[in-house]
Amino acid sequence: MKTLAYIFLFVFNLHAINLVAQETKWVADKAHTKVKFSATHMAISEVDGKFTDYDVEVSADGKDFGGANVKVTIDAKSIDTDNSKRDEHLRSDDFLSVTEYPEITFTGELEETATKGEYNLEGVLTIRGVSKKEVLHVKHNGTVEAMGAVRAGFKITGTIDRFDYNVDWNKTFTSGLVVGKKIDIVCDIELNKAKE
Repeated sequence: MKTLAYIFLFVFNLHAINLVAQETKWVADKAHTKVKFSATHMAISEVDGKFTDYDVEVSADGKDFGGANVKVTIDAKSIDTDNSKRDEHLRSDDFLSVTEYPEITFTGELEETATKGEYNLEGVLTIRGVSKKEVLHVKHNGTVEAMGAVRAGFKITGTIDRFDYNVDWNKTFTSGLVVGKKIDIVCDIELNKAKE
């Protein structure tokens, strides 16, 4: 009986060691990554923007990205819409209030869908100290080994309601809100496999 117990413990420990050994870390290649968004302006056009300072970390099991853990940290004051006056307004208490809430964060997990290479990224987004569950769509564009690194590319898309996060400046005009409630997220992410 003791022998059987020892065999069980050995197999269990070997399995645990293999699980740890298979974990793979990935980080964003910022030269080929863009964290972008767009919002409706005056109900007739779109204003695009991006964040220029961020960190993306992904932990996968080494085989594929199903079940991978994702952590994103964004410096809120790095918002950039190619208009300095507008950017200062977006940093103010009317919108992101970056002095009081300097970071935007997201932590989640990639869940495989029925379509190969596509995932749901389910997790918690925190803006202005408000945390809410969100689901984003992720398309894995492929993984290659080139120029001294293993690289994986992704397109992430989704829509959030800024009012859910107290980003609720709501100046109106005759046709509705000056800035729409819905914010579209479109991110192009290139990850590099961390070197051991």
